[in-house]
Parts: sequence; structure tokens; C-alpha cells
Amino acid sequence: MSAALEFETYNAIVQLHARYASAVDANDWGAWVDCFVDDCVYRIQPRENFERGFPLATLSFESKGMLKDRAYGIAETLFHDPYYQRHIVGAPLILSASDAGIECEANYVVIRTKLSELSTVFNAGRYIDTIVRTSEGLKFKLRQCIYDSEMIPNSIIYPI
Repeated sequence: MSAALEFETYNAIVQLHARYASAVDANDWGAWVDCFVDDCVYRIQPRENFERGFPLATLSFESKGMLKDRAYGIAETLFHDPYYQRHIVGAPLILSASDAGIECEANYVVIRTKLSELSTVFNAGRYIDTIVRTSEGLKFKLRQCIYDSEMIPNSIIYPI
């Protein structure tokens, strides 16, 4: 790859991460779903299970259709105390890049703010991604949210 292509690709990856975080923080579930290709995988999994190769995940979706179903559920059927999320995402580390896709990871922290409470760290970990080129730009084929803490709230409503 030329240096210019590498910078453009890296910048596009950073923009994809920013679009993802912005969509989730703004509760824009259509924009969240649009960050993925049709045959995607989205998984939220504890670090211990990931590192031991155990398949058990807190949430696991295996297509864009499943993400659309989750988005519909969040917007139309789930009732919970309202809160805001704010994602802080570190710079992505590119692990490999080929015509088949880009493998990368980035650290994240999700801050949750309930309306009458102080903000708290809700979740922290790293994203492990496979990103592919599409006619609409870069999109996630695989997004694994590997969280560090063994203790999580009793429900994860919004995507991490």
C-alpha cells in the first residue's frame, strides 16, 4: 500500500469508529445498523470467556437482520429508566490488512449517566473488529466487544 492509501484507510477506520459511537450515543439505531454489512457478527463477551476460547457471550447477533430486530426492540418495546451513554474510543491498532478485510482493535470506555445520578463507568474493554470495504465505504463484518469486568449490570440494553 502507498503511504497516502494507508492514511486514507486509517482515517476511514477512525471515522467508522466515530460514526458507530455517535450513533449509539445519540440513540440513532438506524445509523448503528448501517455501520455493518448484511452478513455481520456483533458480540458482547466477557474477557475471561474470550481468552479461554469459550463461546458464551452476553449478547450475540449473527446478521444485520438480527441487529435490526435489536434496534426495533430498543426503540419500540423495551421499557427502562432513561439514561445516556457516552463512548470514549481509543485510536485503532491495525493488526492486519488485506483485500479480504482489515483486522484491528481499539480500547473503549462507556460512561452511563442516569438523569438524577452521577455519571459512572458502565463498561470498559476493547473492540476486536474485522472491517471490510463496501460500495458505501468501510463497514464492520465482525465487532466483538470484549469487556474486562466480570461484574456487569443485570441488563445491557444499548449496544456497547
